[in-house]
Amino acid sequence: MARSSARGLLAIVTALLTACTAPAQPRPAPPAATPSEPSPPASRPAHVWPFTKFRGLDYVAVRDLAKRYGLKAVWTKREEVMALSDARGVRLTFERDQRDFHLDGARVFLGELTYLSGDDLWVPKLDVIKTIAPLFAPADHTPFLPAPPKLIVIDPGHGGTDPGKQNTRLKLDEKDMTLDVALRLKKLLELRGYKVVLTRATDTRFSNSPVVDLPMRAAVANKAGADIFLSLHFNAVDRDPERVSGVETYVLTPQFQVSTQPEQDREMVKTYYPGNRQDTANALLGYSLHRQLVTDLKASDRGYKRYRLAVLRTLACPGVLVEAAYLSNDAEARRVATPEFRQQIAEAVAEGISNYAATLAALRQPPDPDKK
Repeated sequence: MARSSARGLLAIVTALLTACTAPAQPRPAPPAATPSEPSPPASRPAHVWPFTKFRGLDYVAVRDLAKRYGLKAVWTKREEVMALSDARGVRLTFERDQRDFHLDGARVFLGELTYLSGDDLWVPKLDVIKTIAPLFAPADHTPFLPAPPKLIVIDPGHGGTDPGKQNTRLKLDEKDMTLDVALRLKKLLELRGYKVVLTRATDTRFSNSPVVDLPMRAAVANKAGADIFLSLHFNAVDRDPERVSGVETYVLTPQFQVSTQPEQDREMVKTYYPGNRQDTANALLGYSLHRQLVTDLKASDRGYKRYRLAVLRTLACPGVLVEAAYLSNDAEARRVATPEFRQQIAEAVAEGISNYAATLAALRQPPDPDKK
C-alpha cells in the first residue's frame, strides 16, 4: 500500500510539473475590425426619448424637446411653424415637412423631413440624438467630448494640377484662395496660442488622384496628433449662379443618418467610419464655425450640413469642411478677390474655433459649490 501510494503521489506531482512547464497555447486573434462594423458611438443620449413610428422611422415630438429643456413651445404659424423659447428668446424653430431647423438663428440640416401629426411637429429620433441634443445641451454629453484643442491642422483645398472651382471672368482659382486664407488663419491661431500645421503651404497636392489625395490630407492630421482638422474651400454652381451665394459647413454624417446630399451608394449609410468616433465634437465644432462665419461675413446661410466626405472619413480628431463663399456668383467672387474679405474669413474661422474651445473648457470646469 505504501509503495502504491508513493507511486500515485509521484504520478500526480509529475503531471503538475508537466502542466506548468508546457508551452501555453496561443489564443486565437480577435477578428480585424472593418469600417462597416459599428463601434461604440462617440456619444450616447443622456435622456431616453419617447418616440412614435411614422413612415417606418422613429420620431420624437417637438413638445417633448421643449419639456426636456424647459422651453415654451408655440405655433407661430398654425400647423406649419413651431418655435421653442426661453428667457433669452426664440431658441429653436421647426417647420413642417422640412429637412432643416434653426438653432439660435443658424440653419441646421436634418437627416429626414419633419412630420406633422395631431397637434405636434415631430423630428427624427436619430437627428435628436446626433444633432439637436448635442448642440442644444452639450453638457449632457461631456464624457464623450475631447479636451480643448491645442494643435490644429488646416487643409487648403485643392492645389497643384487641381485648381478647384474657378471664376474665369475674374481669373480666380479656388486653390489660390484657400491657400491665402489658410496662411492668414495660421497666423491668427498662432497668436491665440495654438500650434498649427498646414497640409500644404505651396501650390501642390499629394496626388493627382482624389482617391489618394484626400485621405492623405486626413493622414497629416492623424500623424500630427491634431485636435482639429479644418478643410477650407470655396463653392460654385452651374445653374443660376447669380442667385446662389453664402456659407456652407460640412461635418461627417453619423452612421445610419441620411446625409444632406444623399449618397448614391446606400451601403455608406450603414458604414461606421473612424471619423464617426467624433460625432458629438464634430457637431459642436461645425455649428460653432458655421454660425460665426454667417454672422461675421453677413453671408447667406446655406446651412450646417452632413456628408460622408472622403477627407473627413478617416480622421482621428474632430473635423469640418467649410465652403466660405461661391466663386460662381460674381458679386461674391469680387469680395473673395479682396485681401480684406479673405482676412475676414480667417478671423471668423479663428473666432469660431476659439468659441468651440471655450465651450469645451467650460464643460470641464467643476461646478461652483457657491452657486445654487
